[in-house]
Amino acid sequence: MNKLLNVLALATCGVAALSLSVSTAQAQDWPTDDVRLIVPYAPGGTTDVLSRRVANLLQEELNANVVVENRPGAGSTVATGRLARGGRDVDHTIMMASPGHAIGAAIYPNLTYDPVEDFVFIQNLIDIPNVMVVPADSPYNNVLEFVEAAKEQNMTFSHSGVGSSIHMSGELFKTLTGTNMTAVPFAGSGAALPALLGGDVDVSFENMPTVFSHIQSGDLKALAVTSAERSEYLPDVPTLEEIGEYNLDQFTTTAWFGLIAHESFPEEAMTVMQEALQEVMKREEFTSFVDQLGAEPGAVAGDEFKAFIAEEVARWDEVAAEAGIRQE
Repeated sequence: MNKLLNVLALATCGVAALSLSVSTAQAQDWPTDDVRLIVPYAPGGTTDVLSRRVANLLQEELNANVVVENRPGAGSTVATGRLARGGRDVDHTIMMASPGHAIGAAIYPNLTYDPVEDFVFIQNLIDIPNVMVVPADSPYNNVLEFVEAAKEQNMTFSHSGVGSSIHMSGELFKTLTGTNMTAVPFAGSGAALPALLGGDVDVSFENMPTVFSHIQSGDLKALAVTSAERSEYLPDVPTLEEIGEYNLDQFTTTAWFGLIAHESFPEEAMTVMQEALQEVMKREEFTSFVDQLGAEPGAVAGDEFKAFIAEEVARWDEVAAEAGIRQE
């Protein structure tokens, strides 16, 4: 009897050890298929270009194909909704999220998914500040001059489309300062920029890569950056937060870009992805690209990234309500 019990005990231990070995092997083996990186916008924009750069570097770290797929529509909500529904390949699918992930939920409150709880947040990759810019011949040379004038007369601000970070930055500025400002939409920054350069609008809160060369050439004047700290690319330009007056101490926002996945994304995949991305973010091919964009490397991942998104959703929800741009 004792011999039988010993045999059974050894067999049980063997099965447990085999199970552990198989489990560990599976964890180490991920990915077992191509990884799909979804871009929720059309080809050619910052999100798409960044995604393709990251995909090229990531597949070297993972030793697997990383296939980029563009799925544009309704801001980023079409692709995001599809990811939230899950599916057969969800354990090998990631998506490049950006401010539209939080803003879309604010503008379209009846979405079929929760922008926070239905996803896991792998790694924020870069943060790009917006820049408050005016035409070169604008009479305003600093933010306080602009605010005081905009309290007395109506100002126009251009943006690249309803719900873009550029649009929402303008709406946030208007809300905090209590100024008279009218949003003028364009079909992308490429269409909005000539209007700003030509003085057809008074101000814009454009992404750094779009306006940096025009600031350097003197065609635009930079009044402030929207990030928490001054940009190393515009070290003499103050942040809106440091100006402080007119509630601007509450103004901090960037165009962030980071990878997310369905909430069922395997833990082992999460670990492998985060480790691989840390290596990607050290690569010269990545850091030089970040420099070209006038961006900063992302600093949050996992639960910290999730908490940041929750704050973004709450903030933009208030701005969308104040601006009257919710699509109920």
